[in-house]
Amino acid sequence: MLRIYIESIGLAAPGLPSWSESQAVLRAEAPYSEFELEKYKPEQLPPNERRRATELVRMVFRVCEDMMNNSQIGMAECASVFASSGGDYPIIDQICKALCEPERQVSPTQFHNSVHNSAAGYWSIATESQLPSTSISAYDDTFFAGLLEAASLCCSENLPCILAIYDIKPPVPLNGKRKIDAEFGAAFLLSPQKKPHSLVEVTLERMASANAINTPASTAALEKLRLANPAARTLPLLELIASGKPGTMTMLSANHVALQIDVLPCN
Repeated sequence: MLRIYIESIGLAAPGLPSWSESQAVLRAEAPYSEFELEKYKPEQLPPNERRRATELVRMVFRVCEDMMNNSQIGMAECASVFASSGGDYPIIDQICKALCEPERQVSPTQFHNSVHNSAAGYWSIATESQLPSTSISAYDDTFFAGLLEAASLCCSENLPCILAIYDIKPPVPLNGKRKIDAEFGAAFLLSPQKKPHSLVEVTLERMASANAINTPASTAALEKLRLANPAARTLPLLELIASGKPGTMTMLSANHVALQIDVLPCN
């Protein structure tokens, strides 16, 4: 069993532009209305890195900066886990197209952005963090794997830990093989101990898989979004936190490992 505390949250998706602006929708107090996110300009990145930042990196900074603005903990004090199901699909597409040309000239900036830990690298530059960082991918189980990795890192190292989960839509023709229909990103700041500003206590425990299911979102519109992007598997947890009430959700991985997540408000 792992026990952690969530200190702050960042969120970005169509119709959910930030954590503070989305809580009424997540509590079903306001209807979900899908609208595209505006282009984001990272505030923490130096100008040179900002010019090289891709749309995927901008999504990471959108949710991490949203989380940071609600945090009482300095970002340089945090370990981190960055979780994306497939990485930077537009960059993959651009490199593949370049390799199909006779010259096979790949832009150094594209190559620089193609590695799976590029978002973690940009974030460490922006925050000057020298603490442990992990970048992972687990296809549709990326939230499952990322949450376990971040909670384990938080507890074993006794450090606050950022968990960022994000994916953007692949371009044509990649979207024919990897269907992601919406942009989505979420960031959580985890702490190994309860603090005055902790939002919720979260307990993770493995459970028998025989009767386990993936907890759906509470409304049809949000469930459609949950299924549209692997990062949006976070929605049931976000709904529980926004509700301000105790609750439980379950997740079942592709290899039939089941996880029970209990959420208890701190205030």
